[in-house]
Amino acid sequence: MSATIQCKPNGPYLVKGTVNVKNSRGETVATDAVFALCRCGGSATKPFCDATHRKNGFSDARISDGKDDKLKSYAGRGITVLDNRSICAHAGHCTEGLPATFREEGKPWIDPDGAEVAAVIATIGRCPSGALNYSMNGQVAETPAREPGITVTKDGPYAVVGGVELLEARWAEGATHEHYTLCRCGASKNKPFCDGSHWDAGFKDGA
Repeated sequence: MSATIQCKPNGPYLVKGTVNVKNSRGETVATDAVFALCRCGGSATKPFCDATHRKNGFSDARISDGKDDKLKSYAGRGITVLDNRSICAHAGHCTEGLPATFREEGKPWIDPDGAEVAAVIATIGRCPSGALNYSMNGQVAETPAREPGITVTKDGPYAVVGGVELLEARWAEGATHEHYTLCRCGASKNKPFCDGSHWDAGFKDGA
């Protein structure tokens, strides 16, 4: 059975099928064939839903105006880096891992020629949200196939890999369906996707 994730109205993520769930320490989390993951941020049994969304007024409304949903290209001599800020989860693997290319200060913030092409590719491969990708010789890179999996990141979103089908999703421009990050703090303005709001919200859960 292929794995799927359904966003229940003003409720949890309903996950069906064979998918490996891990906590932030890399430990496998036991699940049933069908299970519900909290996305309001208030469950006492995280990462699983305990119906707290019915009490805390959680709304799954997407309130972003969509102005940041643009795929931008940063062309270098050997590689073109593609970026869509609207789905960035602010994991920091880019700016912390390769600051010569992904610069917190300066414009443009991406310098494709700031590091060796291989290092740029490796760093993009660690982006959990799919905000970053690249192309070479006019061909957009495809992510290698992986087993379906969900990682409950520390104080952050669910990192989904392996092409788990997100039902009835409104995808960002240029976004890959192979991997993406889903909000679990309840504060994202771009639900169901994470937009980094867990940082401002002070969301804490070391699951």
